[in-house]
Amino acid sequence: MEKYEEFKASILKMTKIDLSSYKENQMRRRLESLARKHECPDFLDYVKLLQKDKDAFNEFINFMTINVSEFYRNPEQWKLLSNYVEEMIQRKGKHLKIWSAACSTGDEPYSLVMALSKFIPVNEIHILATDLDNTVISKAKIGLYNEKSITNVPDEFKKKYFSKVGESYQISEEIKRQVEFKQHNLLLDKYPNDCDLIVCRNVLIYFTEEAKHEIYVKFKNSLVSGGILFIGSTEQVIDYKDIGYIRKSSFFYQNP
Repeated sequence: MEKYEEFKASILKMTKIDLSSYKENQMRRRLESLARKHECPDFLDYVKLLQKDKDAFNEFINFMTINVSEFYRNPEQWKLLSNYVEEMIQRKGKHLKIWSAACSTGDEPYSLVMALSKFIPVNEIHILATDLDNTVISKAKIGLYNEKSITNVPDEFKKKYFSKVGESYQISEEIKRQVEFKQHNLLLDKYPNDCDLIVCRNVLIYFTEEAKHEIYVKFKNSLVSGGILFIGSTEQVIDYKDIGYIRKSSFFYQNP
């Protein structure tokens, strides 16, 4: 399928999504499949469709942002996180600044509230949760999940913070109130300052090595001294020493 470079330029102008920062072969194959679904013979025809068809545009954004998430994904890593959070609280008190980046449908920021509730009263917890896709942010604010999404939630939290609605599970307002959702582009927008913990999991695998390096540097600059970056089980910060991180354990990196 032709005209991919022109397509990338048009998409950047329309959405501020820089496709040059994503692995090209992988992303191009996915987008070709989507364009063919709409019977577009090339990428320029597809971008014209996106400009005039709101449903196709929303589908493209959802497709681009790869929204696969679940509560307490990789539970053993959440146990480690609890240990690190407890250390932080002992060191600096209960007022932690926490950012859940690329938060998708809210599973991870809500998991963070529950995990922190072991050490901090729920009403004193605040999580900033951001994502590129406003559609998933809207879903996150509703807080309705299927049974598979909450499989790994500890039983005590399932009973306390979820209620069954038909075949779905609604997370409680008590948890929802502690999360502030905002749209944010990791490649373009300013990062929050003075974070004690940043969680960004299973997202950067789709980016080029150059883009990943830039994002990991920005994450480090956003962390306070002693702050921790928590990444996904499919990821690693290969050049963490060059960036200046200390590797605490698999998937956890600390700003000295």
